[in-house]
Amino acid sequence: MTLTVDGPGGLQEVETDENGQWRVGVPERGETYVVTLDEDTLPEGIAVVDPEDDTPNVKEVEVGQGGRVSVNFFIGEGERNVTSFFDQLVQRIIQGLSFGLMLALAAIGLSLVFGTTGISNFAHGEMVTFGAIAAFMLVGPASLALPWWLGYPVAVVLSALFGLFLDVILWRPLRRRRVGVVQLMIVSIGLSLALRYTFQLFIGGGTLQLPGSSESKISLFGSVQLSVIDMVSLAISIVVIVAFALWLTRSRTGKATRAISDNASLAAASGIDVDAVVRVVWVVAGALAGLAGILYAYYRPGIKWDMGAQILLLMFAAVVLGGLGTAYGALVGALIVGILVEVSSLWIPADLKYASALFILIVILLFRPQGILGRRERIG
Repeated sequence: MTLTVDGPGGLQEVETDENGQWRVGVPERGETYVVTLDEDTLPEGIAVVDPEDDTPNVKEVEVGQGGRVSVNFFIGEGERNVTSFFDQLVQRIIQGLSFGLMLALAAIGLSLVFGTTGISNFAHGEMVTFGAIAAFMLVGPASLALPWWLGYPVAVVLSALFGLFLDVILWRPLRRRRVGVVQLMIVSIGLSLALRYTFQLFIGGGTLQLPGSSESKISLFGSVQLSVIDMVSLAISIVVIVAFALWLTRSRTGKATRAISDNASLAAASGIDVDAVVRVVWVVAGALAGLAGILYAYYRPGIKWDMGAQILLLMFAAVVLGGLGTAYGALVGALIVGILVEVSSLWIPADLKYASALFILIVILLFRPQGILGRRERIG
Protein backbone atom coordinates (compact mmCIF):
# COMPACT_ATOMS: atom_id res chain seq x y z
CA MET A 1 0.00 0.00 0.00
CA THR A 2 1.10 3.57 -0.66
CA LEU A 3 1.17 6.37 1.89
CA THR A 4 2.16 10.03 1.65
CA VAL A 5 3.59 12.15 4.45
CA ASP A 6 3.16 15.91 4.08
CA GLY A 7 4.76 18.51 6.32
CA PRO A 8 8.08 20.31 6.87
CA GLY A 9 10.50 19.13 4.20
CA GLY A 10 7.78 18.63 1.58
CA LEU A 11 5.72 15.67 0.44
CA GLN A 12 7.15 12.15 0.77
CA GLU A 13 5.76 8.86 -0.54
CA VAL A 14 6.37 5.43 0.99
CA GLU A 15 5.12 1.88 0.37
CA THR A 16 4.39 -0.72 3.03
CA ASP A 17 6.29 -4.00 3.15
CA GLU A 18 4.76 -7.48 2.92
CA ASN A 19 3.69 -7.21 6.59
CA GLY A 20 1.89 -3.92 6.08
CA GLN A 21 4.57 -1.98 7.96
CA TRP A 22 6.22 1.23 6.81
CA ARG A 23 8.73 3.81 7.96
CA VAL A 24 9.73 7.25 6.67
CA GLY A 25 12.26 9.80 7.90
CA VAL A 26 11.21 13.42 8.50
CA PRO A 27 13.48 16.45 8.94
CA GLU A 28 11.89 18.21 11.92
CA ARG A 29 11.00 17.28 15.49
CA GLY A 30 8.12 18.93 17.34
CA GLU A 31 6.30 19.47 14.02
CA THR A 32 2.94 18.29 12.68
CA TYR A 33 2.72 15.96 9.68
CA VAL A 34 -0.28 14.72 7.70
CA VAL A 35 -0.19 11.03 6.79
CA THR A 36 -2.52 9.85 4.02
CA LEU A 37 -3.17 6.24 3.02
CA ASP A 38 -3.96 5.90 -0.68
CA GLU A 39 -7.11 3.76 -0.63
CA ASP A 40 -6.72 2.94 -4.33
CA THR A 41 -3.76 0.73 -3.39
CA LEU A 42 -5.82 -1.39 -0.97
CA PRO A 43 -7.07 -4.83 -2.08
CA GLU A 44 -10.55 -4.94 -3.61
CA GLY A 45 -13.29 -4.98 -0.99
CA ILE A 46 -10.99 -3.62 1.74
CA ALA A 47 -11.29 -0.11 3.16
CA VAL A 48 -9.94 1.98 6.01
CA VAL A 49 -12.52 1.84 8.81
CA ASP A 50 -13.07 4.17 11.74
CA PRO A 51 -16.69 4.98 12.69
CA GLU A 52 -15.59 8.05 14.65
CA ASP A 53 -13.65 9.62 11.77
CA ASP A 54 -15.05 10.96 8.49
CA THR A 55 -11.64 10.67 6.82
CA PRO A 56 -10.07 7.57 8.36
CA ASN A 57 -7.36 7.35 5.71
CA VAL A 58 -5.91 10.75 6.77
CA LYS A 59 -4.19 11.22 10.12
CA GLU A 60 -2.45 14.27 11.57
CA VAL A 61 0.39 13.47 13.94
CA GLU A 62 3.06 15.40 15.80
CA VAL A 63 6.62 14.13 15.97
CA GLY A 64 7.82 14.58 19.54
CA GLN A 65 11.29 15.43 20.74
CA GLY A 66 12.02 11.69 20.88
CA GLY A 67 11.95 11.72 17.10
CA ARG A 68 9.54 8.78 16.68
CA VAL A 69 5.79 8.41 16.37
CA SER A 70 3.59 5.47 15.35
CA VAL A 71 0.65 5.87 12.96
CA ASN A 72 -1.83 3.01 12.61
CA PHE A 73 -4.60 2.60 10.05
CA PHE A 74 -7.37 0.09 10.72
CA ILE A 75 -8.59 -1.73 7.65
CA GLY A 76 -11.37 -4.23 7.03
CA GLU A 77 -14.15 -5.14 4.68
CA GLY A 78 -16.12 -2.18 3.45
CA GLU A 79 -16.93 0.13 0.57
CA ARG A 80 -14.46 2.82 -0.42
CA ASN A 81 -15.47 6.25 -1.59
CA VAL A 82 -13.47 6.53 -4.79
CA THR A 83 -12.89 9.99 -6.23
CA SER A 84 -13.25 10.02 -10.00
CA PHE A 85 -10.40 11.19 -12.20
CA PHE A 86 -12.53 14.14 -13.38
CA ASP A 87 -13.14 15.32 -9.80
CA GLN A 88 -9.44 14.99 -9.02
CA LEU A 89 -8.63 16.98 -12.16
CA VAL A 90 -11.06 19.77 -11.23
CA GLN A 91 -9.67 19.88 -7.68
CA ARG A 92 -6.10 20.14 -9.00
CA ILE A 93 -7.02 22.85 -11.50
CA ILE A 94 -8.61 24.96 -8.77
CA GLN A 95 -5.61 24.43 -6.49
CA GLY A 96 -3.31 25.28 -9.41
CA LEU A 97 -5.29 28.46 -10.09
CA SER A 98 -4.93 29.46 -6.44
CA PHE A 99 -1.19 28.71 -6.50
CA GLY A 100 -0.77 30.45 -9.85
CA LEU A 101 -2.46 33.66 -8.68
CA MET A 102 -0.31 33.70 -5.55
CA LEU A 103 2.79 33.09 -7.69
CA ALA A 104 1.68 35.87 -10.04
CA LEU A 105 1.76 38.44 -7.23
CA ALA A 106 5.44 37.68 -6.64
CA ALA A 107 6.34 37.24 -10.32
CA ILE A 108 4.76 40.56 -11.35
CA GLY A 109 7.01 42.43 -8.91
CA LEU A 110 10.04 40.50 -10.16
CA SER A 111 9.11 41.36 -13.75
CA LEU A 112 8.60 45.06 -12.94
CA VAL A 113 12.04 45.29 -11.34
CA PHE A 114 13.68 43.58 -14.31
CA GLY A 115 11.82 45.73 -16.83
CA THR A 116 12.76 49.05 -15.22
CA THR A 117 16.25 48.31 -13.88
CA GLY A 118 17.48 45.23 -15.75
CA ILE A 119 18.18 43.45 -12.45
CA SER A 120 17.51 39.71 -12.25
CA ASN A 121 16.75 39.90 -8.55
CA PHE A 122 17.59 36.53 -6.98
CA ALA A 123 16.74 38.04 -3.58
CA HIS A 124 13.08 38.39 -4.55
CA GLY A 125 12.31 35.06 -2.87
CA GLU A 126 13.57 36.52 0.42
CA MET A 127 11.20 39.47 -0.03
CA VAL A 128 8.41 36.88 -0.15
CA THR A 129 9.75 35.26 3.03
CA PHE A 130 10.00 38.67 4.72
CA GLY A 131 6.26 39.28 4.18
CA ALA A 132 5.34 35.96 5.79
CA ILE A 133 7.69 36.48 8.76
CA ALA A 134 6.43 40.05 9.27
CA ALA A 135 2.86 38.73 9.32
CA PHE A 136 3.77 36.11 11.92
CA MET A 137 5.52 38.68 14.11
CA LEU A 138 2.40 40.85 14.04
CA VAL A 139 -0.44 38.31 14.38
CA GLY A 140 1.25 35.10 15.59
CA PRO A 141 0.60 33.69 19.08
CA ALA A 142 4.06 34.63 20.41
CA SER A 143 4.09 38.14 18.97
CA LEU A 144 2.15 41.41 19.10
CA ALA A 145 -1.05 39.37 18.60
CA LEU A 146 -2.73 42.02 16.47
CA PRO A 147 -6.04 41.12 14.79
CA TRP A 148 -5.47 39.70 11.30
CA TRP A 149 -7.39 42.51 9.58
CA LEU A 150 -4.83 44.96 10.99
CA GLY A 151 -1.69 42.82 11.16
CA TYR A 152 -1.69 41.58 7.56
CA PRO A 153 -2.04 45.04 5.93
CA VAL A 154 0.73 46.31 8.23
CA ALA A 155 2.91 43.37 7.13
CA VAL A 156 2.33 44.31 3.47
CA VAL A 157 3.27 47.93 4.24
CA LEU A 158 6.44 46.77 6.01
CA SER A 159 7.28 44.64 2.96
CA ALA A 160 6.84 47.69 0.72
CA LEU A 161 9.17 49.69 3.00
CA PHE A 162 11.63 46.79 2.92
CA GLY A 163 11.71 46.99 -0.88
CA LEU A 164 12.29 50.75 -0.70
CA PHE A 165 15.03 50.23 1.92
CA LEU A 166 16.91 47.80 -0.32
CA ASP A 167 16.72 50.24 -3.22
CA VAL A 168 17.95 53.19 -1.16
CA ILE A 169 20.91 51.48 0.51
CA LEU A 170 21.97 49.12 -2.27
CA TRP A 171 20.41 49.23 -5.72
CA ARG A 172 20.27 53.00 -6.33
CA PRO A 173 23.97 53.55 -5.42
CA LEU A 174 24.91 50.67 -7.72
CA ARG A 175 22.78 52.10 -10.55
CA ARG A 176 24.45 55.48 -10.20
CA ARG A 177 27.85 53.82 -10.49
CA ARG A 178 26.57 52.14 -13.70
CA VAL A 179 27.39 48.66 -12.44
CA GLY A 180 26.84 46.02 -15.13
CA VAL A 181 23.90 43.62 -15.27
CA VAL A 182 26.01 40.55 -14.50
CA GLN A 183 27.55 42.21 -11.45
CA LEU A 184 24.09 43.26 -10.23
CA MET A 185 22.88 39.67 -10.59
CA ILE A 186 25.82 38.40 -8.52
CA VAL A 187 25.09 41.03 -5.85
CA SER A 188 21.46 39.87 -5.74
CA ILE A 189 22.58 36.26 -5.22
CA GLY A 190 24.81 37.35 -2.33
CA LEU A 191 21.98 39.42 -0.86
CA SER A 192 19.66 36.43 -1.15
CA LEU A 193 22.03 34.20 0.83
CA ALA A 194 22.63 36.88 3.47
CA LEU A 195 18.92 37.53 4.01
CA ARG A 196 18.03 33.83 3.99
CA TYR A 197 20.44 32.91 6.76
CA THR A 198 19.53 36.05 8.70
CA PHE A 199 15.94 34.83 8.71
CA GLN A 200 17.11 31.43 9.94
CA LEU A 201 19.07 33.13 12.73
CA PHE A 202 15.95 34.91 13.99
CA ILE A 203 13.19 32.29 13.50
CA GLY A 204 15.20 29.06 13.55
CA GLY A 205 14.95 26.10 11.22
CA GLY A 206 11.45 24.97 12.21
CA THR A 207 8.07 25.75 10.72
CA LEU A 208 5.82 28.52 12.05
CA GLN A 209 2.07 28.58 11.47
CA LEU A 210 -0.18 31.57 10.92
CA PRO A 211 -3.58 31.60 12.69
CA GLY A 212 -6.20 29.45 10.96
CA SER A 213 -3.73 27.48 8.82
CA SER A 214 -5.32 24.15 9.84
CA GLU A 215 -8.87 25.21 9.06
CA SER A 216 -11.14 22.42 7.78
CA LYS A 217 -12.24 22.36 4.14
CA ILE A 218 -15.75 22.84 2.78
CA SER A 219 -17.24 20.66 0.02
CA LEU A 220 -18.27 22.89 -2.88
CA PHE A 221 -19.33 20.60 -5.73
CA GLY A 222 -18.51 16.99 -6.46
CA SER A 223 -15.36 16.13 -4.54
CA VAL A 224 -13.92 19.65 -4.77
CA GLN A 225 -13.02 20.99 -1.33
CA LEU A 226 -11.67 24.39 -0.32
CA SER A 227 -11.25 26.05 3.05
CA VAL A 228 -12.52 29.55 3.74
CA ILE A 229 -8.91 30.76 3.70
CA ASP A 230 -8.41 29.18 0.23
CA MET A 231 -11.42 31.06 -1.11
CA VAL A 232 -10.38 34.32 0.55
CA SER A 233 -6.86 33.93 -0.90
CA LEU A 234 -8.31 33.47 -4.38
CA ALA A 235 -10.48 36.56 -3.98
CA ILE A 236 -7.64 38.70 -2.59
CA SER A 237 -5.27 37.66 -5.39
CA ILE A 238 -7.83 38.50 -8.09
CA VAL A 239 -8.74 41.88 -6.55
CA VAL A 240 -5.09 42.90 -6.10
CA ILE A 241 -4.12 41.85 -9.63
CA VAL A 242 -7.07 43.77 -11.12
CA ALA A 243 -6.15 46.83 -9.02
CA PHE A 244 -2.53 46.55 -10.17
CA ALA A 245 -3.62 46.29 -13.83
CA LEU A 246 -5.71 49.45 -13.46
CA TRP A 247 -2.78 51.24 -11.80
CA LEU A 248 -0.39 50.17 -14.56
CA THR A 249 -2.69 51.23 -17.41
CA ARG A 250 -4.58 54.23 -16.01
CA SER A 251 -2.28 56.04 -13.56
CA ARG A 252 0.46 58.46 -14.59
CA THR A 253 3.11 56.51 -12.64
CA GLY A 254 1.94 53.23 -14.18
CA LYS A 255 2.23 54.65 -17.68
CA ALA A 256 5.69 56.00 -16.83
CA THR A 257 6.68 52.53 -15.58
CA ARG A 258 5.65 50.99 -18.90
CA ALA A 259 7.54 53.69 -20.79
CA ILE A 260 10.74 53.01 -18.81
CA SER A 261 10.35 49.27 -19.42
CA ASP A 262 10.13 49.92 -23.16
CA ASN A 263 13.03 52.40 -23.37
CA ALA A 264 14.53 54.00 -20.26
CA SER A 265 16.72 56.48 -22.18
CA LEU A 266 13.82 57.73 -24.29
CA ALA A 267 11.60 57.96 -21.19
CA ALA A 268 14.24 60.09 -19.42
CA ALA A 269 14.58 62.31 -22.48
CA SER A 270 10.79 62.78 -22.43
CA GLY A 271 10.96 64.28 -18.94
CA ILE A 272 10.16 61.22 -16.83
CA ASP A 273 11.99 61.07 -13.49
CA VAL A 274 13.37 57.55 -13.87
CA ASP A 275 14.78 57.34 -10.32
CA ALA A 276 11.45 58.33 -8.78
CA VAL A 277 9.55 55.77 -10.84
CA VAL A 278 12.06 53.04 -9.99
CA ARG A 279 11.60 53.80 -6.29
CA VAL A 280 7.84 53.34 -6.72
CA VAL A 281 8.48 50.06 -8.57
CA TRP A 282 10.53 48.73 -5.64
CA VAL A 283 7.75 49.72 -3.23
CA VAL A 284 5.10 47.98 -5.35
CA ALA A 285 7.30 44.91 -5.86
CA GLY A 286 7.95 44.68 -2.11
CA ALA A 287 4.24 44.98 -1.28
CA LEU A 288 3.23 42.33 -3.83
CA ALA A 289 5.99 39.99 -2.63
CA GLY A 290 4.93 40.47 1.00
CA LEU A 291 1.30 39.68 0.19
CA ALA A 292 2.40 36.63 -1.80
CA GLY A 293 4.42 35.48 1.22
CA ILE A 294 1.36 35.64 3.48
CA LEU A 295 -0.79 33.71 1.00
CA TYR A 296 1.99 31.16 0.38
CA ALA A 297 2.31 30.59 4.14
CA TYR A 298 -1.31 29.41 4.11
CA TYR A 299 -0.89 27.44 0.88
CA ARG A 300 2.16 25.40 2.08
CA PRO A 301 1.06 25.62 4.98
CA GLY A 302 3.67 27.15 7.29
CA ILE A 303 6.54 29.65 7.36
CA LYS A 304 10.15 28.59 6.95
CA TRP A 305 13.33 30.60 6.63
CA ASP A 306 13.88 29.36 3.04
CA MET A 307 10.27 29.28 1.81
CA GLY A 308 10.85 32.04 -0.75
CA ALA A 309 13.87 30.27 -2.19
CA GLN A 310 11.71 27.17 -2.76
CA ILE A 311 9.57 28.99 -5.33
CA LEU A 312 12.22 31.35 -6.73
CA LEU A 313 12.81 29.25 -9.85
CA LEU A 314 9.04 29.05 -10.41
CA MET A 315 8.86 32.85 -10.28
CA PHE A 316 11.63 33.15 -12.84
CA ALA A 317 9.94 30.46 -14.95
CA ALA A 318 6.70 32.47 -14.91
CA VAL A 319 8.50 35.70 -15.88
CA VAL A 320 10.48 34.09 -18.71
CA LEU A 321 7.51 32.05 -19.93
CA GLY A 322 5.26 35.11 -20.12
CA GLY A 323 7.92 37.40 -21.58
CA LEU A 324 10.78 39.24 -19.86
CA GLY A 325 9.84 42.65 -18.47
CA THR A 326 6.08 42.38 -19.14
CA ALA A 327 3.81 42.38 -16.08
CA TYR A 328 0.91 40.78 -17.96
CA GLY A 329 3.28 38.14 -19.29
CA ALA A 330 4.30 37.33 -15.71
CA LEU A 331 0.61 36.89 -14.83
CA VAL A 332 -0.04 34.55 -17.75
CA GLY A 333 3.17 32.62 -17.10
CA ALA A 334 2.38 32.25 -13.38
CA LEU A 335 -1.09 30.88 -14.08
CA ILE A 336 0.31 28.33 -16.53
CA VAL A 337 3.05 27.31 -14.09
CA GLY A 338 0.65 27.05 -11.14
CA ILE A 339 -1.88 24.88 -12.96
CA LEU A 340 0.83 22.70 -14.50
CA VAL A 341 2.49 22.11 -11.14
CA GLU A 342 -0.73 20.90 -9.52
CA VAL A 343 -2.25 18.97 -12.43
CA SER A 344 1.00 17.16 -13.27
CA SER A 345 0.96 15.48 -9.83
CA LEU A 346 -1.91 13.30 -11.11
CA TRP A 347 0.60 11.47 -13.33
CA ILE A 348 4.04 12.03 -11.83
CA PRO A 349 5.38 11.80 -8.25
CA ALA A 350 4.67 14.87 -6.14
CA ASP A 351 8.41 15.41 -5.63
CA LEU A 352 8.78 16.06 -9.38
CA LYS A 353 5.79 18.34 -9.90
CA TYR A 354 7.90 21.53 -9.92
CA ALA A 355 10.07 20.01 -12.65
CA SER A 356 7.03 19.78 -14.96
CA ALA A 357 6.76 23.59 -15.04
CA LEU A 358 10.43 23.97 -15.90
CA PHE A 359 10.08 21.35 -18.62
CA ILE A 360 7.18 23.16 -20.30
CA LEU A 361 9.20 26.39 -20.02
CA ILE A 362 12.02 24.83 -22.04
CA VAL A 363 9.59 23.48 -24.65
CA ILE A 364 7.82 26.81 -25.17
CA LEU A 365 11.05 28.79 -25.36
CA LEU A 366 12.31 26.43 -28.07
CA PHE A 367 9.44 27.60 -30.28
CA ARG A 368 8.95 31.14 -28.93
CA PRO A 369 12.20 32.43 -27.36
CA GLN A 370 10.69 35.81 -26.41
CA GLY A 371 7.99 34.20 -24.28
CA ILE A 372 4.23 34.16 -24.72
CA LEU A 373 3.65 37.95 -24.57
CA GLY A 374 7.22 39.09 -25.20
CA ARG A 375 8.27 40.92 -28.34
CA ARG A 376 11.00 39.63 -30.62
CA GLU A 377 13.89 42.08 -30.90
CA ARG A 378 14.73 43.13 -34.46
CA ILE A 379 18.00 44.53 -35.71
CA GLY A 380 18.14 46.93 -38.61
